[in-house]
Amino acid sequence: MAPVAIQTTYELTDSDIKDSVNKTAPSVTINGKLPHINELDASRLVFTRNPNPKPVPEPNSPEVWAHNVCSDHMVTCQWSSTTGWQTPHLEPYGPLSIMPTASVLHYATECFEGLRFYRGHDSNLRLFRPDRNCRRMLDSATRISLPGFDPAELQKLIETLCAVDGEKWLPITRPGTFLYLRPTMIATAAALGVQKPKEALLYIIACCFPSYDTPSGTAGLNSNVPQRTRKPGLKLLASKEDSVRAWPGGFGFAKVGANYGPSLIAQGEARERGYDQILWLLGKECNVTEAGASNFFVVWRTKEGRTELVTAPLDDKIILDGVTRRSVLELARERLEGEVEVIERKYTMNEVENAIEEGRLIEAFTTGTAFFISPISNIHFRGRDLEVPMSEGITGEYAAILKTWLKRIMYGAEEHDWAVVLKEMQLDA
Repeated sequence: MAPVAIQTTYELTDSDIKDSVNKTAPSVTINGKLPHINELDASRLVFTRNPNPKPVPEPNSPEVWAHNVCSDHMVTCQWSSTTGWQTPHLEPYGPLSIMPTASVLHYATECFEGLRFYRGHDSNLRLFRPDRNCRRMLDSATRISLPGFDPAELQKLIETLCAVDGEKWLPITRPGTFLYLRPTMIATAAALGVQKPKEALLYIIACCFPSYDTPSGTAGLNSNVPQRTRKPGLKLLASKEDSVRAWPGGFGFAKVGANYGPSLIAQGEARERGYDQILWLLGKECNVTEAGASNFFVVWRTKEGRTELVTAPLDDKIILDGVTRRSVLELARERLEGEVEVIERKYTMNEVENAIEEGRLIEAFTTGTAFFISPISNIHFRGRDLEVPMSEGITGEYAAILKTWLKRIMYGAEEHDWAVVLKEMQLDA
């Protein structure tokens, strides 16, 4: 019997958001009354210009590949359980100061987001669906007892940082470039003990990132494999049965550091063996979940002759509700209707293997913020290297189409509600 298709996406309603904010109020009372709790408020943002701005590195230079060059400013905002959110600050980028007993250093009480902002070919600065990232960060924060906030206020803070640093760090002379944004929240209360955080810090930084989304692999300048010998497409190493990234009832759906650190051993093994990422499988059935930190898609023909675009579902909260994943699904349903059936369901590596052996697999690709849409050329599973077709030579047809559609929106070639155009801002000297 064919598996039943499950189509589900995670949504936060306005009432969900308000409920999350209310749940972070303290349970203590002062003189029999609940204290007033300040909510995150971007309109209170205080600006401090960086007196020592840094030079902007060349795109894809060694400095950029080091992933440690950030723009001149960052946004910070403190929170405490007794007063709520304090005044946010846009200030010079620099070190943070926390005590050695801070909760984040001991109990992994932190979450983060990843998104890009772009310099379009029409000279405008843009964000791509930042509302989705901000809502997801609220979900991640409340999963590990960090304070709630209105996602719209977080988005305003992100937009302001981009507006201030965009003119210099994404100059008009470099259309088609981007910076990587990293909103982060950490628990900072200076006390040991496993308990809900009583103090936290929200901060937002913008980092120079290389373009990982070329079809020739991900290893970049740090690869042990010479670029001239690398074949197009990513090579994936399927995880072993005793290696699990996420599980039902856990927190695989949340963007928290605890999802990433434990996976680095397996990722290192994959790199040592000449593969780019781990393809994470779950259970004895070898259910396909994610590839590295990216969502994973296959396109195949069923035995009945239908063409399907298939990815794992969100209903058991094992995988991340990726913004690129969501966008691919929505565009495919809208623009490939009648040609491709879009399916969210559980499927196994054995199904993928059978599709390859029977010549029914059309292509596979990953989606994410850092790696965008990357085609797959090979999957190592149970001692065998399975070759994945790439009909366009360096990518598959559908990966190329979807990637083109998304890039046109991101860089301004197509007007779309998903793109947020920013007005650049200069700070007074």
